Amino acid sequence: MAELLIFRHGPTIWNAEKRMQGRSDISLSEQGIETVQKWQLPDEWMEVPWYVSPLQRARQTAELLGQKKFEIVPLLIEMSWGSWEGQRLPELREKLGPEMQKMEALGLDLCPPGGESPRDVQIRLKPFLNTIAKSNKSFVAVAHKGVLRAIYAAATDWDMLGKPKEKIRDNCAHLFQISPIGEISVKAMNISLLSLTDGFPLPVNSSTSSKETAR
Repeated sequence: MAELLIFRHGPTIWNAEKRMQGRSDISLSEQGIETVQKWQLPDEWMEVPWYVSPLQRARQTAELLGQKKFEIVPLLIEMSWGSWEGQRLPELREKLGPEMQKMEALGLDLCPPGGESPRDVQIRLKPFLNTIAKSNKSFVAVAHKGVLRAIYAAATDWDMLGKPKEKIRDNCAHLFQISPIGEISVKAMNISLLSLTDGFPLPVNSSTSSKETAR
């Protein structure tokens, strides 16, 4: 099956301020640059095709990792938070009250005004994932938390109500398998980008998984 090693871009000022970024084209912060400079990937993962979100924080991340040959894929752009972009979740909850509770109870179908729902993101990603699925090869993607959550939800049937089976951690890559018919499964979550020794037990297209498949 095809494999997709995907991770979130490095930190930005809005990340530190816990603001919803969405499509806002925020660059990496100074701290974010320092963080990404500590990340490492094995040489074999540097040599497979890389796909990167068009937002500058994702492009900067790929470049800081030393990857100069990557393809910009618009479908990997972050989930749009519409009129909520730049705001903080606690403040929205306080402002909207019961209305916000009803919206959050929609899980995969939560859709900010003028934005996208996680289910919309899953639908948007299908053409990209189907293209990968037909290749039976390994790929790397630099994207966003909303994209990661949408892929993970599809792989594990998580409805985004309550906590996921595994926390999607920062400073980590996440490895998914995609069958020829487009079914997604988890091969390994939370592979540290800070240590080659501990972080990458899985070579490119390894037939042996260190974790059980989600399906």
